[in-house]
Amino acid sequence: MTTAFSRPALVCNTRSGSHDETMRVAIEEACRAAGAPLAATFALPDASLPDAQMLRAQDIDLLLVWTGDGTINAAAAQVEGWRGAILPLPGGTLNLLSKQLHGDRPAPDILIDALGGKGRRRPIPIIRSATKQAFITVVAGPATRWATVRETMRQDGVIEASRAAPDALDTMLNAPGVGVVGHTKTYPAVILTPTEKGIAADGILTEGTGDVLRHGLAWLGGDFRDGPSEPIATAETILLESAAPISLEYDGELSEIPSPARFALGMSAVDFLTTA
Repeated sequence: MTTAFSRPALVCNTRSGSHDETMRVAIEEACRAAGAPLAATFALPDASLPDAQMLRAQDIDLLLVWTGDGTINAAAAQVEGWRGAILPLPGGTLNLLSKQLHGDRPAPDILIDALGGKGRRRPIPIIRSATKQAFITVVAGPATRWATVRETMRQDGVIEASRAAPDALDTMLNAPGVGVVGHTKTYPAVILTPTEKGIAADGILTEGTGDVLRHGLAWLGGDFRDGPSEPIATAETILLESAAPISLEYDGELSEIPSPARFALGMSAVDFLTTA
């Protein structure tokens, strides 16, 4: 249980393909019905993400982030040092963090529990690298090229995505793989997941046509974790190495880092509200 919140603020993205104005109204109504009407709304991209100073100036005590996982990541980084809590709501494609903290439930149901005092606030495990942090996963390796195909399909359709798929497949199978230091095997991608016990490192498998097909479908479907994989290690620090710079996806956002690269378990610098 947690104390009641009285001044929530909402972050949303009105230009996102997942934005639903009817759901936005439902979120506002749920806050009003709980006796905690929205004190502010930050509608991207016209507004910017709030920082800790902006939230303190408006006495915001709960930040509702109704966006995808990548924007939740960015919002949390912006408000480090703020003493309120973040409530991720399902507003993107995968909504992995929201599902982790609340189960697979619609935003108004989550809000009813959160504003009714049924939530629990706490920092959550994260992964830190030299440049960024991740709250859900870091995917490292040439297979991240499939993320570009996935975005092409969302924006331009299946035909354009089919034109980009052969390059992604070639890169996944033939570009230098990624391995965990201390282990001999390399993989087209290593998936890092923060847990209470450490960073879990899993290597994706592409040992046959079936594995490759399942990975392609998993990436195009959005959740790369649905493809075949095997556990490699769990530790507070994971070192990755490759013969090439390492392509990365932090909570859905693409990046790159030189090899070798260190990833360390940490805790978020701001509290999250969980209702599961």
